[in-house]
Amino acid sequence: MIHIVLGTKAQLIKMAPIMKILTLKGIGYNYISTGQHKETIDDILSNFNIKKPDFQLYSGKDITSVFSMLFWSLQILIKSFFQKNKVFKNDRKGIVLVHGDTLSTVLGALMGKFSGLKVGHVESGLRSFNLFQPFPEEIFRIITFKIADIMFCPGDWAVENLKKFKGTKINTLSNTLYDSLIIAKPEIEKIRDIRLPAQKFAIVTLHRFENLKNIEILSKIVDLIIKVSEKINLIFIMHKLTEKKLIKYGLLDKLASVKRIELRQRYDYFRFIKLITCSEFVISDGGSNQEECSYLGKPVLLFRNVTERNEGLGSNAVISKFDEKIIFDFLDNYSNIQGGFKIIDNSPSELIVDYCIDIMK
Repeated sequence: MIHIVLGTKAQLIKMAPIMKILTLKGIGYNYISTGQHKETIDDILSNFNIKKPDFQLYSGKDITSVFSMLFWSLQILIKSFFQKNKVFKNDRKGIVLVHGDTLSTVLGALMGKFSGLKVGHVESGLRSFNLFQPFPEEIFRIITFKIADIMFCPGDWAVENLKKFKGTKINTLSNTLYDSLIIAKPEIEKIRDIRLPAQKFAIVTLHRFENLKNIEILSKIVDLIIKVSEKINLIFIMHKLTEKKLIKYGLLDKLASVKRIELRQRYDYFRFIKLITCSEFVISDGGSNQEECSYLGKPVLLFRNVTERNEGLGSNAVISKFDEKIIFDFLDNYSNIQGGFKIIDNSPSELIVDYCIDIMK
């Protein structure tokens, strides 16, 4: 059996095409949720028409602090160890698919190993080669590389990054997120219930730990965002942790007082992509947003010093390094790096599903 262990919104979005393909092929799968993110998961299940988790390891509030994360991870490991037969339905020959670079990724991989199952890591081989940017994601990746039996890599560069690690490397050529956008594309064209500014606008979405960890860093970012708003109207999408930190450091009111910055709560996935397609460009520190924009042909300014992904670099994606010269050069020239929806011949999700079916025969 194929077991899929997920915990975050981004993981579910990127694994949704695999789950849909399994359903279309009439192949049952066991969806296990670690519950790391809970409040936005139902919207994504509805967007992609995916079943609810077969097994829920945690049903509390979203994990947003270091203390709660430590307590939650210990709780997950203990529960999965003592209930492994129930969690994995007494399977002894299946494969556990985990995704990405979160604590849920590591926990899912460990759960699979404890149960004697093969572990497949989707979106494997991504590296920034800087343990603290992004932190702790880069560490989670390395741990997962050491555990995984099969690594599904979204390109040659990712495969090359894994040459020192054991395990079978499978090049999926692109990211499963591409398949998510293919599913979303006809649906977002039907959406009419999003309020769009009358003038040109850009999207801001920030959530990484290294950008939120202290008042000095976040204050600098807020000041940069305000300077950008002097050039174009901004819609700032509020992640729960980002909003919490802005309030803690007394910066939320500063942002809210700027006439050309509108603060909005998060949308479901299809509506968020609709908003991106209608915008001029995106400012983000998210790897998934970098990938989405590369496939959509949308300019993206990365509020990061380094990135673990190649998508869009040299074309529509620019790493700001928080340098005003780079930022304002982007603002003056972003229209030159606009593009259309990227067409890719293969389906990475289909490739992953076919491989998993083959090795279980």
